[in-house]
Amino acid sequence: MQMLVDADACPAVVKDMLFRAARRVEICVTLVANQYLRTPPSPFIKAIQVPSGFDVADARIVELVTSGDLVITADIPLAAAVLEKGAHALDPRGNWFTRENIQERLTMRDVMDQLRSTGIETGGPAPFTTRDSNAFAGQLDRFLARHGSPRSGAS
Repeated sequence: MQMLVDADACPAVVKDMLFRAARRVEICVTLVANQYLRTPPSPFIKAIQVPSGFDVADARIVELVTSGDLVITADIPLAAAVLEKGAHALDPRGNWFTRENIQERLTMRDVMDQLRSTGIETGGPAPFTTRDSNAFAGQLDRFLARHGSPRSGAS
């Protein structure tokens, strides 16, 4: 199992949690972004820089993901694609994308896109909070306890 991160918009605090988890349970974490990312030295942590362009990082993640992997992303279409490959998808706020909720999330995303295209202000996501960080940490710990390496434990 590996963890892949849609890293362009991933909060730094979430990346830091993933770095600690990678070292602790010895699971590869790969950040994928269209910009250079500095990562701590570790055989379990790497970054892949892809060219700029619409969904280039997402396409690379879909190419790399395999069944059972964990993908960290807030991108709903990317989450749908990794679920189709049998992987798990968790957003940085600690919410799981599942086969049961992905279609509803895709539909809501499309509705919001249509509203924005007509000029209606829909606002953006709420600011990332400590509560979001704690929710993510809890979900990551539970996931790694169930699916991590034999050395895994809570963070």
